[in-house]
Order: sequence, then structure tokens, then C-alpha cells
Amino acid sequence: MNLWVACAGLLCGLVVWALLVRKLSVRTWEQHGVAEAPGGPLGDVGALSQPPARIGLWVFLAVVTSLFALFIAAYFMRMGHGHAAMHGITDWHPVPKPEVLWLNTASLILGSVAMQLARRALHSGHRAGASRWLGAGGAFAILFLFGQLLAWQQLRSAGYALGSGPAGAFFYVLTAVHGLHLAGGLAVWGRTVARLSRRATELIDVRLAIELCTVYWHYLLLVWLVLFVLLLST
Repeated sequence: MNLWVACAGLLCGLVVWALLVRKLSVRTWEQHGVAEAPGGPLGDVGALSQPPARIGLWVFLAVVTSLFALFIAAYFMRMGHGHAAMHGITDWHPVPKPEVLWLNTASLILGSVAMQLARRALHSGHRAGASRWLGAGGAFAILFLFGQLLAWQQLRSAGYALGSGPAGAFFYVLTAVHGLHLAGGLAVWGRTVARLSRRATELIDVRLAIELCTVYWHYLLLVWLVLFVLLLST
């Protein structure tokens, strides 16, 4: 039953994610949520301290946190704790963890660092630096996703396919759900890169978008670290 609840949570998370992506792709909240004023490279922040997009992101992150919490709870229960232990379920056989997962983790860490540097460069008014670090943040995220696909391939080659057992199934599901959320972030990242590359775009027009992308990258890094420790320890 817990797995069905987790699947329902996943569906709700995907719906909220789709709505968030649509919201973040609209320019109006950036144009009206921040006011330009003299006194700095980007001007001072306007009167609207909490734009709708920022609120929407935090609501979305709360939903995603609940989703992963459900998956982790189902993971422990299916592994043989709690309800499963009372019913004598002992078919849990851990799967080997591909070494490439360590490189993938390093890629995600570097991507998060690059996004933070892009945010810092933007606040300093350095357009070239912001563009360079923003591109690096997305490139490391893409490298992470390719690394995850390689980990799947290595597991299948070792005889651990999706239907090989509950431990393997959870490995594929947890990494797939995390990867889908990262791919959704890359969609918004791509739009931001395209806008920043246009010379007619003012830095202040992409300030909030880069800030939200950075927060999202940091969050997905934190989620992956939790999942990675969970997979390694079980």
C-alpha cells in the first residue's frame, strides 16, 4: 500500500512540476516583480520582495520533499522493516552500486557550485561570468544524467534489470524520479541561457530566473546526497 501512495505522490509531483515550469517560462513575473533603480550594477530590488515564482518554487519543493519522503519510507518498509518484517518478507537482496555513481555525485556538486558562482557574478554585474558559470552548471547536470544512464547500463549488464528484485526496482525508481526532476530544471535553465545570450536582455531581467535555478540545483544536490547515502548504506 505504501508503494501505491508513493506512486500517487509522484503523479501529484509531476503535475505541480509541469505547472511550475509553465510559470517560470513566463517573463511577466520578472518584469513586474523587480524594479530597477540606480545605485548598483543591477539596481536595487523593488518593492515586491516575494515574487509569485519564488513562492511557487518553495511550494513545489515542499511537494517534492514529501514525495521523496514517501519513497524512502516505502524503501525501508520493503527492505524488511516494520510491516514487511511482521509478514516475514525476506526477498530483499542488495544490488551492487556502480562506481560511476561517485563521479555522478561529483558532477552534481560541481554543477551546484557553478550555479552559485553564476548567481554571484550576476549580482556583481559581470554578464560574461554569469553566462559562463550558468552554462557550466547546466553542462555538469547533463553530465550527471548521462552518468546515471551509464549506471543503469552497468547494472543491467551485471544481471540486475528492473524486474530482478525489489532492491533493483527501487534503485531504478529513485534514480529515475530524481533524474526527471533534474531534467525539468534543465528545461528552465535552457530558457534562461537563451535569454541571457541575447544582448537586448538586461541582467535584471534574468536575475530571478538564475536565483531560482540555483536554489533548485542546490535542492536536487541535497536530495541526491540523501539518496546516495541511503543506497550505499543498504
